[in-house]
Amino acid sequence: MTDRDALVLGIETSCDETGVALVRVADGRPELLVDAVASSVDEHARFGGIIPEVASRAHLEAMLPTLDRALDTAGVALDDVTAIAVTAGPGLVGPLTVGAAAAKALAVGLGRPLHGVNHVIGHVAVDELVHGPFPERFLALVVSGGHSSLLLVNDIATDVTELGQTLDDAAGEAFDKVGRLLGLPYPGGPHIDRLAREGRSTIRFPRGLTAAKDQAAHAYDFSFSGLKTAVARWVEARQDAGEEIPVPDVAASFAEAVADVLTAKTIAACRRHGVDTLVIGGGFSANSQLREMAAARCAEAGITLRIPPIRFCTDNGAMIAALGSAVVRRGLPPSPLDLAVDSSMPLTRVTV
Repeated sequence: MTDRDALVLGIETSCDETGVALVRVADGRPELLVDAVASSVDEHARFGGIIPEVASRAHLEAMLPTLDRALDTAGVALDDVTAIAVTAGPGLVGPLTVGAAAAKALAVGLGRPLHGVNHVIGHVAVDELVHGPFPERFLALVVSGGHSSLLLVNDIATDVTELGQTLDDAAGEAFDKVGRLLGLPYPGGPHIDRLAREGRSTIRFPRGLTAAKDQAAHAYDFSFSGLKTAVARWVEARQDAGEEIPVPDVAASFAEAVADVLTAKTIAACRRHGVDTLVIGGGFSANSQLREMAAARCAEAGITLRIPPIRFCTDNGAMIAALGSAVVRRGLPPSPLDLAVDSSMPLTRVTV
């Protein structure tokens, strides 16, 4: 079987989802056969955030059942796999180690090449399974609970440049913190999104790093810590005055501020770099205000917008199998069997 005709197994365990997927490469084109996911998010809800030790134990318990489910659903045998891709970083060290150990065991047992790949870039790569081949050059915005990154992509497997990133809280992280402030269940993102659709954007919250003085050094960087603090102060002032908090309006105003900054900086980057295609990925790309604002602003600027379906926005094995298939198609060398996970793996590093 050649690199243009392969079956790639992808394993994702960077946080609280155990993802196993199979991507078949036929005549150089990737096709998703199955994407099996087991989530431990409910186990973390009572803590109000991810507990790495709990997540690691959940991955240990879910790995083999999820792998078996993926193989059974796809109707293939483990021996049919020709390459194994696994998240090497960034992420939580414990969960990453569980996935890497499983991938190494499979690589040794099957005698197949192992490819450690970048989790964040996987959030972009998965879009190829949905919308087809990428253009020669495009921009990617990856927004999730831990990442808000703006990437210039010349080749998804070999040439990715980070233009900007979050300097403090990521977009999804800010949503969780504001959700906690408003007394919403964890994770806060989906609840704020739902309430925002019921409210009105009547409160003018700040847009971080958008002032003229910030443009030279932080034109493409993001900061949501100040916005989170502004929401907290606004809510506390009303509580101290004995006023009722209009939660839907706060949610709508906060969500609009986040979407405004993300899309404005991204569209500006597309224009400056002469790029006419934008891919948005990551768990926060499921946010309805971000999707609507990005669609409107891309249409106005003549930019093609690609966002994977919501099921591919959160962490999953398909994104790792997709990036693994791109690595295999380009004939890149495999990772060593002693590859180490990297919780802060830089986005300039696609593979290990």
